[in-house]
Amino acid sequence: MTDELAAGYAECARLTRAYGTTYYWGAVLLPKRQRRHVHAIYALCRLADDIVDADGATTQRGAATRRALAGFRASFERALAGDPADATLAAIARTVQVTGIEHECFDRFFDAMAMDLRVAGYDTWKDLCGYMEGSAAVIGEMMLPVLEPLSPAAKEPARALGFAFQLTNFLRDVGEDLDRGRVYLPADDLRRFGADPWRRRVDDAWREVLAFEIARNRELYALARTGVPLLPPASARCVGTALALYSRILERIEARDYDVFSGRARVPTWRKAVTAAGFLVAGPRAAA
Repeated sequence: MTDELAAGYAECARLTRAYGTTYYWGAVLLPKRQRRHVHAIYALCRLADDIVDADGATTQRGAATRRALAGFRASFERALAGDPADATLAAIARTVQVTGIEHECFDRFFDAMAMDLRVAGYDTWKDLCGYMEGSAAVIGEMMLPVLEPLSPAAKEPARALGFAFQLTNFLRDVGEDLDRGRVYLPADDLRRFGADPWRRRVDDAWREVLAFEIARNRELYALARTGVPLLPPASARCVGTALALYSRILERIEARDYDVFSGRARVPTWRKAVTAAGFLVAGPRAAA
């Protein structure tokens, strides 16, 4: 590995540890050759997400944000063509080449990121899933070549895990997304329960709609869990750890009485480390 690639993968690992701790602790259980690819995929998604989620990205600096996202997408394409702008993009491009991730996955991903700059809400669950197809399900598809599944049947559970992770993010980050002018809960669900996130108040209607969405989220995790036995042992431990950790955020939201306005529901670092260690000791059976 060249010095440039080593530096790029080190930066991808730093980004994952700093901002995607669930991915980081899951990837700890993978061999190094796979671990760095998880970090690279996460880093690509993080760098794009940071552009569309920056302060004022849609409210004050919409045109500038669109140019920044288009510029980053172009830089990624140039990196794939052999002309990376920096070491991080060089490492990301290397991962795409080595693992054989389909290029159309990245088209769907960047198209979904662009949607964040022109769509502030979604009327139905089907509409929201249309967005999450590119922002979430496709991440599961990107990760699959890294995890080396034992069967093609692992694809749909991997997509379900992407949906599940994204929906958990939406439920956890309602307050932060309101600050960006966005609502990622289906409007028809909000109307059904008489809930209004813009009031930023935890009342009975809010508790009911969040309980409904959490139940939907757990169904996605249940579907995702069926794919764990379809992975080799190290990958099963990795995915099982990430699934266990992320799904616990839902428990944290419930423990906060569905208050997602005054702070972020978090799983503490010590719990992440203990969970990863538990999967390492128990083996893939614990992930099934």
